Amino acid sequence: MSVQYNPVTRRQLLRSSACGFGALALNGMLSQARGNTPSPITGNPLAPRQPMFAARAKRIIFIFMQGGPSQVDTFDYKPLLEEKNGEKMEFKNSRSIAKTGTYGKEQIMQSPWKFRQYGESGHWVSDLFPEIGRHVDDLCFIHSMHTNGVAHGPSTLFLHTGTTNLIMPSIGSWITYGLGTENENIPGFITISPSYGNGGPRNYSNAFLPSHYQGTALGRAGQPASEARFNNITNGQVPLRKQRQQLALLQSLNRDQLQSYREDDELAAVVNSFELAFRMQQHAPGLTDLSEESPATLKMYGIGDEATDDFGRQCLLARRMAEAGTRYIQVNYSDNANTPRWDQHSKIQKHEIHARATDKPVAGLIADMKQRGLLEDTLIWWGGEFGRNPFKQGADGRDHNPKGFTHFLCGGGVKPGFSFGATDEFGHEAVENKVHMHDMHATLLHLLGIDHEKLTYRHAGRDFRLTDVEGRIVHDLFA
Repeated sequence: MSVQYNPVTRRQLLRSSACGFGALALNGMLSQARGNTPSPITGNPLAPRQPMFAARAKRIIFIFMQGGPSQVDTFDYKPLLEEKNGEKMEFKNSRSIAKTGTYGKEQIMQSPWKFRQYGESGHWVSDLFPEIGRHVDDLCFIHSMHTNGVAHGPSTLFLHTGTTNLIMPSIGSWITYGLGTENENIPGFITISPSYGNGGPRNYSNAFLPSHYQGTALGRAGQPASEARFNNITNGQVPLRKQRQQLALLQSLNRDQLQSYREDDELAAVVNSFELAFRMQQHAPGLTDLSEESPATLKMYGIGDEATDDFGRQCLLARRMAEAGTRYIQVNYSDNANTPRWDQHSKIQKHEIHARATDKPVAGLIADMKQRGLLEDTLIWWGGEFGRNPFKQGADGRDHNPKGFTHFLCGGGVKPGFSFGATDEFGHEAVENKVHMHDMHATLLHLLGIDHEKLTYRHAGRDFRLTDVEGRIVHDLFA
């Protein structure tokens, strides 16, 4: 006669023994101490939570310029490039030392575009961005950014997750983990038209955080933004009352299941997703319906013009989501090609195509948010994974440069009409008030009322955080 052996797991033993209740109580207290979210049995894990201290912003819109726009051709004016154009000088070029083992001389290349001063602040902006230039008095420029990684994949992952070599949660997942969502009827973290490459879904992944905090992708790179919507969101075959009855039955069964598997984050996320999906049927379809917008608003974003229509739609969707209470919105100027959009290793002149596509939509977003009063508690963040070199690659291109580049912020408690930090006289390396990407992440969290050192999650025996063991808050940026 055969005997079947059914092993008992440690978790099952604890649940079935008297001392197990004490262990579970202790685990619950420790979970609260770590800031972990409640189970769906006790509450909605995405319910809004109070910040750790007074916040300057409630939400973030991140405008991601995939591929690395050149700082010396956009917002970091360096007159010496024109004066020394064509001359050869020695630069500390990471690519050169990787290939030859030594630094070589590189040929300086001036910008093909003229720079002009705008606004009362007098900030220099190239002719690539005349529309954004008109808003410089609302912008806070950081000219001393530097980061990890010299290739698109690692640097893009670092921008989104704070690491190049680990599977870590994205910044949007960390933020919704810390603060929940303002509107329980729509996702708290949405990424619009994300790319499949250079990190792909890892750029909006929850990684080891509970699955509730996974980003929701709306559309995809390469697909027209007019098709970016929540798919299969309505059910025309079953009346809403009947759907509610079906869901109530399903969730009663799920709650019984969850009583036996209280620590199963994946199961809990599925159960909560059913409720969210039901609520979204009433609220989400209108969120992506731009027909409600006035002709003047559409024109402000460049919708209807061939060059700006696609990205203009993405930026307008971002405004509507911010208005509805989405906590973190990412707008992606990206594609699924092998060469990301701003990646001009040859023909830097192609920057003009990408600037024309994004300049008016971004300016429209800033103006629209400002006139609606949304900039008071919404932070707009613009930038790429790195910048580009001030010297030639080939005949007329620029290579990657993680040592010094520009991002800008707007609204959400930062100083308007302000510039911080500087690169050297050629625009190659950050030399003054350097801001690492870890510092940027720490600063963004602080603006939301989150202490980046205390926003942690225990995984594999260690407390992880977005900024790892680094990151300093750049208080000089705050209004």
